[in-house]
Amino acid sequence: MAYNLRFLQYDENSILVEWPMKIEQKILQDVLFYKEIISANLFKEIVEVANTYSSLLIIYNYTIDNINDAVFRLKELFRQTENTNIKETISYHIPVCYDGELGPDLERFSEQKKLSKLEIIKRHSEVEYTVYFQGFLPGFLYLGGLDSKLYLDRKSTPNLSIKKGSVGIGGKQTGIYPQDSPGGWQVIGNSPIEFFNPKDNPPCFIKAGDQVKFYPITKSKYLEIEKEVKSLNFNTDQLILHD
Repeated sequence: MAYNLRFLQYDENSILVEWPMKIEQKILQDVLFYKEIISANLFKEIVEVANTYSSLLIIYNYTIDNINDAVFRLKELFRQTENTNIKETISYHIPVCYDGELGPDLERFSEQKKLSKLEIIKRHSEVEYTVYFQGFLPGFLYLGGLDSKLYLDRKSTPNLSIKKGSVGIGGKQTGIYPQDSPGGWQVIGNSPIEFFNPKDNPPCFIKAGDQVKFYPITKSKYLEIEKEVKSLNFNTDQLILHD
């Protein structure tokens, strides 16, 4: 194992595996690698394996009677598979409209950061982000790699309703709201893409470890794509970036 991991009993049927508490792509790759290994080898014993930036929560379908034995099995599994190839990830090119009511906090964001709206859009859309995990809402994508000039704390008072597809900034991250919901992130744009559909398999086509790059679109292009998405004529495969 490349890192010194901590194994903790989270509750009677769960084990928490912790990496160094840093937001780093190498750590994420290691986390996701072992998530894949556990899912493939212990699928008969587990309910779910969930990841954050630097940890895995392994939920078993039984009560863990001996934590030392369970941890030993995990360490042995990790040791035996440490030279296995890491699964390939996918890069997506996601359209975002930063215009008017679709980016309701952009004006205030511009004033607070003392950057023009065009500069904010440029900085936000020129970076390739890494999807660290989904959380808060099913399909909510936490993206790492935000330009430090765009760091801004979440709102002290969250909005009661944020529009589905909203692209926001919260602290050192950017993210996408997959559905209408309350939220406290600074909303600077909106994507017409459907990021989460419980009828699909998997429900979210973007997974942890993938890359996302935004590109600005006009309001008219936004409405055009939105219409295609609603009529089920939009294929998310066309969002994949190819070398």
